[in-house]
Amino acid sequence: MKILIICSKRFYSSIPNIKSELENNNIEVFLPNCYDDPTTEEKMWDLGKEEHQKFKARMYKQSEDTIKNMDAVLVLNFDKNTGDKIEKNYIGGATFLEIYDAFRLNKMIYLYNDIPKGMLYDEIQGFDPIIINGDLSKVKEEF
Repeated sequence: MKILIICSKRFYSSIPNIKSELENNNIEVFLPNCYDDPTTEEKMWDLGKEEHQKFKARMYKQSEDTIKNMDAVLVLNFDKNTGDKIEKNYIGGATFLEIYDAFRLNKMIYLYNDIPKGMLYDEIQGFDPIIINGDLSKVKEEF
């Protein structure tokens, strides 16, 4: 089984342990765009609005191309702490688009935690994700 981990770059520090556990279960793991350099987007902003826009477009296309070759995606949706506010089970815009790509391409969609409450709840629910509540043993090849 081949799986792409998708998440906010805020959660990249959680990836190594999750990747290791999945690999111990004979799952081939692929990492998010720019995982090797999470500051890439800021660097693109420094080059200007036009360069940032081109970068984002490239990343969306690259994600879609990667997802085409996967069996599934695993969405790491942890709590996002932004000072005085906690967004429970956060899924950002780019991650939402990757989930949508996986849905369109008939890939299995795993959510690490429950669907976040909010404006996109119904849309994410409509993708029929498998919610594993942190139990990586539930990530299985089920076609």
